[in-house]
Amino acid sequence: MSNTITISYAHLLRLSDDCGIFEHAKFTTPRLENGYCVDDVARALVVVVREPEPTEELDALVRVYLRFVLDACTEDGRCHNRRGADRSWQDEPSVEDHWGRALWALGTVVACRPELAEQASVQFTISAKQRSQFPRAMAFAALGASEVLRSDPGNLTAQALLADAAALIGPPTRRLDWRWPEPRLHYANAVLAEALLAAGAALPGQGRTHADGLAMLRWLLEMETAGDHLSVTPVDGWATGEKRPGFDQQPIEVATLADACARAYDDTKDHHWKDAVLLCEAWFRGSNDVSTPLIDPVSGGCCDGLEPTGRNENQGAESTLALISTMQQARRLQQAGE
Repeated sequence: MSNTITISYAHLLRLSDDCGIFEHAKFTTPRLENGYCVDDVARALVVVVREPEPTEELDALVRVYLRFVLDACTEDGRCHNRRGADRSWQDEPSVEDHWGRALWALGTVVACRPELAEQASVQFTISAKQRSQFPRAMAFAALGASEVLRSDPGNLTAQALLADAAALIGPPTRRLDWRWPEPRLHYANAVLAEALLAAGAALPGQGRTHADGLAMLRWLLEMETAGDHLSVTPVDGWATGEKRPGFDQQPIEVATLADACARAYDDTKDHHWKDAVLLCEAWFRGSNDVSTPLIDPVSGGCCDGLEPTGRNENQGAESTLALISTMQQARRLQQAGE
């Protein structure tokens, strides 16, 4: 176990302005011309709301990010994603991953920030009536629904969304060598298992769903571990028989694994899952396939990917948020100290 985990928000602050968080960076400098996206702003909202002792600057960003997410949502509950540097929306609203992440962020605000809960709840209720055909979009939305149910256990809209997400994801196959509902691993894989854990814990009579989530997560962790370190699914995905390790490896894959394993530990108190979260945190510190840290201790940011010969030196929003999110989970479980 590492020493006390200290999280730097310096690069998150560098990437953010009074509108949102810039998506890309050239090394540590935000690429203003590439604008913003809800995918990243929603993730940023989750991590700043999660922070138990926010600074004044972080607290201000909660409102900035929340306003961005609310602005992205339409009256029928769909969601824009891409916003230019001129702050105009550049795409048509839809119900893809960014919609799911927006619901995740709104649900987190409802659960954790009482003073902002009403406006977040109003939009959550509208957007949570939509459905997506994409399992990951529904899984992200399910995480938001589970947050709403923490503060309002009888919320029927959240219950229905969670149940529909679990049904779309489905159970793992019965093949012992492929305990997964898809024929191929893609990206942010562990969120599918985490959504089943959330549904199984929050909905009555869903013990089998929770067991399916644990089975999927156990198998995924085994597939993404090589010896004493993580070797995660590369950006192009992976299926049985393909070469490992694969590259580029993305921080988001590790962050979703950390979130899911943290939830599994909260539900079961099985130390296997706590150890897995610490393994995720160690991946960022250099316990990975090329023994290269992705953390930049000077900037407080995270490099954008693990490559066969090192790392992508750019430090965009997605990777830095993945680092912060993983460190938050590791710190929380470490402080719980059981």
